[in-house]
Amino acid sequence: MLRDFEPLGIRSVAQLARKNPVRLYEKLGRVAGQHQDICVLDVFCAAVAQARNPRLPAEQCEWWYWSRKRKEGSKEVRVPETGEP
Repeated sequence: MLRDFEPLGIRSVAQLARKNPVRLYEKLGRVAGQHQDICVLDVFCAAVAQARNPRLPAEQCEWWYWSRKRKEGSKEVRVPETGEP
């Protein structure tokens, strides 16, 4: 995952903290030239949440927490129109 942040122009935790995970996911798809697995969005949600709050509860540091939130239709994770349900 770390190498995915470089083409997105992210070189620091501070930069990551200011980003929107959905927009990062969409941009990665464009930069890579192919659709990314929707779980990449969940990983980005976890990474951005941790960048914003270093004391984030351990459960929220895991990508599967965000996957569950996305599947529940949480407003915290909004799936892009071109993404999978």
